[in-house]
Amino acid sequence: MPFPLFHLEPDCGQSLQQQIHSQLSSAIMNGIIPLEMPLPSSRKLASRLSVSRNTVIRVYERLLGDGVIVSRERSGYYVNPEYRRQPLPEPCTNPSDDQVNWDRFLPVRPSEQRNIVKQRHWQRYTWPFVYGQFDPQSFPIQQWRECCRDSVSEAAVGNWASDQLLDDPMLIEHIQTHILPRRGIWARPEQILITCGAQHAISLTTQLVLRPGGRFAIEDPNYVDVRNIAAMRPAEVIPIPLDSEGLIVDERLAGVDCVYVTPSHQFPTTVTMSLARRKQLLTRAAEDDFLIIEDDYEAESNFTGTPCPALKSIDNAGRVVYVGSFSKTLAPGLRLGYMVADETLIREAHAMRRLMLRHAPMNNQRTVALFIARGYFDQLVNKQALIYKERWQLMQDALHKYLPDSTNPPTFGGSSYWVEGPRHLDSRVLADKARAQSILIEPGEIYYCQQAPRNCFKLGYSSVPSDRIDSGIAQLAELVHSYARW
Repeated sequence: MPFPLFHLEPDCGQSLQQQIHSQLSSAIMNGIIPLEMPLPSSRKLASRLSVSRNTVIRVYERLLGDGVIVSRERSGYYVNPEYRRQPLPEPCTNPSDDQVNWDRFLPVRPSEQRNIVKQRHWQRYTWPFVYGQFDPQSFPIQQWRECCRDSVSEAAVGNWASDQLLDDPMLIEHIQTHILPRRGIWARPEQILITCGAQHAISLTTQLVLRPGGRFAIEDPNYVDVRNIAAMRPAEVIPIPLDSEGLIVDERLAGVDCVYVTPSHQFPTTVTMSLARRKQLLTRAAEDDFLIIEDDYEAESNFTGTPCPALKSIDNAGRVVYVGSFSKTLAPGLRLGYMVADETLIREAHAMRRLMLRHAPMNNQRTVALFIARGYFDQLVNKQALIYKERWQLMQDALHKYLPDSTNPPTFGGSSYWVEGPRHLDSRVLADKARAQSILIEPGEIYYCQQAPRNCFKLGYSSVPSDRIDSGIAQLAELVHSYARW
């Protein structure tokens, strides 16, 4: 490990010895210098800093006397493992009144947007009813390791390691011939683009089709990140309510430029948009001339019967931008998704992607391509369907037993339930109380644009073992029933 770079300023009001002592102490205090790494000899450090050797020797003697470093015979100076870290003076800087006015350079601040925040170390909780998290018990580690290894063979590396803008042709082919037909979608390779997850695809699309001040319709409640992406344009976000058939199609869509929907498994309520409503939405899109972003985020999670065809599959005019992802099937951390759209839009999205990050990591693309080609993806989908169906039924039974009439079971499958508690319930308070009992839930208020009910919350079950579901819902129900006494 290279030794930290020191910056000495002759005119800062401190001696060179003081500056070296301060910066070296800070490096030690902040753990920058490992315990087993020897400090440079006084001669080497003096040469590197262009100071006299005596200056460095005095610094080392002072640190040695303070117990910050120790001397090892015939080995040199090392950080003292017993050194107790304590506040040290800041390195010398020149004070200035010419501070940056960040309001001038940051007209928008994404950090101030309302966002979903996942509980850190959620794996340590007994009942982590958090949505969209990785379940290591169902993941085929050996098969994934095999595909990772083969993706870095000499021949494979030659295909992806060079700087190129095109996506992995093997992955494009398998998405075209294997993944999309399951949803009734037929597309040419030039209509498919690989992205770093579904959010990346949505961001690319909104940047291209939304002008500043444009109108972006979104389901209410909705996926918070998409709402925030649109707000960054900035666009006017138009919340559209739902009913039992999904997004309500009426005059509120007049004048919009784009509509974002999750028809197969509405996020977060799990409502499936009926086929009649899908056709109505497409008809309205043609009449009012707007585009539709279809987020099919849980396309592989159907286990309750014949799925309704994707909106894209009945789109004959090219108005639907279809967004898919491998996050829910493989792992969220993989950050690999894809979008399917008219060739004109894909061409521009490809160019826009180049300006942002050129392309998604090619080694990951080849690994996923091999994973699909060897049948491991289908095996995983089938395995997860069995696991999720069991948990889906257990969740339904437990909710019916302990919190009757609080939810309707998702008709499309998926991996979560949307629960409506008693009218007086505040799910934010419930979440705090539940967390103290090792139960994690997600309050529903954040998913709404306006008039947010506080009694709704989301329960994911992808990361909760089947044998814990009943006890977790029972304990959560006790908290709900005792809410009035808090």
